[in-house]
Amino acid sequence: MPCVASRSAPVLFLQANMNPTINELVVYTPAEDFAISKRFYAALGFELTEAWGGTMDCRLGGAVFRLQNYYVKDWAENFMMKFDVDDVQAWHEHAKRVIDDGSYSNARYDEPEIIGDTKICHVWDPCGVLLIFVQ
Repeated sequence: MPCVASRSAPVLFLQANMNPTINELVVYTPAEDFAISKRFYAALGFELTEAWGGTMDCRLGGAVFRLQNYYVKDWAENFMMKFDVDDVQAWHEHAKRVIDDGSYSNARYDEPEIIGDTKICHVWDPCGVLLIFVQ
């Protein structure tokens, strides 16, 4: 089925068996105090690089999200990111060390739990974003 185009643009056809792909998904994540959130994610081991419009890309392994200097309480406290990891216990111990140092007043964590064959660790960042580590 042809796509409609202007006179100056070529007409493109999408073959029935051709599926468009996505190379990367980057979600925009809230931060109540941008400086504290940047320090928190860096302390967890994410590599922070400047992105568009004063945001920061946070990368670790195959995960990437864009931290933004924007906060709405209801949104932040209902925002979740799930990370598939090799060792939930190691992430729990790492997050515990980072949070227990006291620099991230609202950050917290729960003890890991096992549900069926799945180990899960919940960590909340300084503005209430839930990080779910799953093994």
